Amino acid sequence: MKIIDAHLHFCAEPYFDEIAKAAGHENTDRHLHEQYVQRGIVHGVVMGNRTLAPEEHCYPEYLSYCIGLDSTCFDEKQLQRQVELVELHLQRSSCVGIKLYPGYNHFYLYEEKMKPFYELAEKYSKPVAVHTGLTATSQALLKYSHPLVLDETAVCYPNVQFVMCHLGNPFLSDAIAVLEKNRNVAADLSGLLEGKIPDMQAFFRKKQGYIRMLRDWLEYLDAYERIMFGTDWPLANLGDYIDFMKQLIPEEHWEEVFFANANRIYGLKL
Repeated sequence: MKIIDAHLHFCAEPYFDEIAKAAGHENTDRHLHEQYVQRGIVHGVVMGNRTLAPEEHCYPEYLSYCIGLDSTCFDEKQLQRQVELVELHLQRSSCVGIKLYPGYNHFYLYEEKMKPFYELAEKYSKPVAVHTGLTATSQALLKYSHPLVLDETAVCYPNVQFVMCHLGNPFLSDAIAVLEKNRNVAADLSGLLEGKIPDMQAFFRKKQGYIRMLRDWLEYLDAYERIMFGTDWPLANLGDYIDFMKQLIPEEHWEEVFFANANRIYGLKL
């Protein structure tokens, strides 16, 4: 089975080095590629964590990227310049979308100042991926990353494809409601595991309520054509994550969720 990792991070930083070790990996291009080949992952989509400088976004051929406006580079005082830089990225075939981090940057997705980015996404027919749900730092604010905020944005920009990263976890019922209502919203299932799981069977027993809830909400939605596999590398062990997803997704939908949806939504042409 071919797999696309629709959500990963690719940064040579001490923070990412440490979480990679905790997941049983090394945060290097060589190790990541080896693991991808070993597990049938043929391509990955990087969620940008660097500046907006085009020269900082040169990735190996097995990776595409979404240009990210994270807390290290998002600057409301220079929005026009940032819009111009984002457009330069969207003109590249290797750049397959925009990534927004509203919880970390403290803005609502539907604010007027974000309109130029959505207009660019529509112009270039490339998705806008949004960090939703729990955040990695206590300084971020959940009111901005709550999945319900994506509802108004999706209504205001019906011709833009949005991707709800992390399925809004742990606000699952709200996330599913937004997905059910808005056909221009897809979701990736990244960031639901962390580290290396020493005993997967024991993990499944301990977390059976949570896993059942995830599975039940996905079955309730019954829109597997809009759900994508993603690992949030280097947060979790890749083998564990594939096993975990196979427990959540009915086997008849594996080809869609593990490969076809990301290939279509991100226009990868694989």
